[in-house]
Amino acid sequence: MRKIVHRHLGKVVAGAAVAVAATAVMVGITLPGTAGADESGGAAGARTANQAAQADGTPAPGVVQQAPAEGDRGKGLDPLTDDETKRVEKIALSPQLLNTGENVRGARGPQRLTVELAEPDTDQPDSLTAPRRADVTFYDYRDDSVVTKTVNLDTGKVEGTSTQHDVQPPLSIAEQTEAARLLIADPLGAGLRADYKDATGKQLTSPDQLTLTSMVFRATPGIRPAALGKCGEHRCTRLFPKVKNGAWIDARDFVIDLSARKVVKIG
Repeated sequence: MRKIVHRHLGKVVAGAAVAVAATAVMVGITLPGTAGADESGGAAGARTANQAAQADGTPAPGVVQQAPAEGDRGKGLDPLTDDETKRVEKIALSPQLLNTGENVRGARGPQRLTVELAEPDTDQPDSLTAPRRADVTFYDYRDDSVVTKTVNLDTGKVEGTSTQHDVQPPLSIAEQTEAARLLIADPLGAGLRADYKDATGKQLTSPDQLTLTSMVFRATPGIRPAALGKCGEHRCTRLFPKVKNGAWIDARDFVIDLSARKVVKIG
């Protein structure tokens, strides 16, 4: 079932959520010679069932095993463990960056974007046995820069730092949430609030009430209004909000400049 909301924003994006329900089918198999044997389902019954299954070629019943516990350190090209992720982020966030950087809400410290396993240098003969390294990427709203630090997981040291401007990686969840918060609170968000109320009968007061996706927005030559001219240098985004378990709401005409903390309507 889907709802289509028409009000101040004009329309809800077509193709609202379509839920597909899957039906689980349980198939019972009676194995020869097992009827009435250990109906309590104990170990003896399980052994008898397995033996009978193997005798007539029927696959033995599957056994669900608990996934092994995640270690505090991975090996080779294993994905970073939770412990490794926390450790390298702490190492990468130097006191200077913590004290001078600024996150999406204007608080101390840069905004973390991603923590990823660094690809080994395959040109090196010892690439398969090289130390595991992680790339930690931040967005510093103080000067609109992308800072990436490479941390050696074996030594715990930062081996490289790069700082780039006019680079706009995809937004983090925290940035999407802040963009929605700005749009909801802004006078230009009146249509979004009205459409949400039409769809749910409730007031929209928090980003938590929406499912959010986003797209980085860059200015093109001659874009109007002029307030959008810095998008690309600034951290700007378009949001695609969706009522939780409901319809999409069309907010494509609005750009949120996270660097300037402003909402701008295109055209």
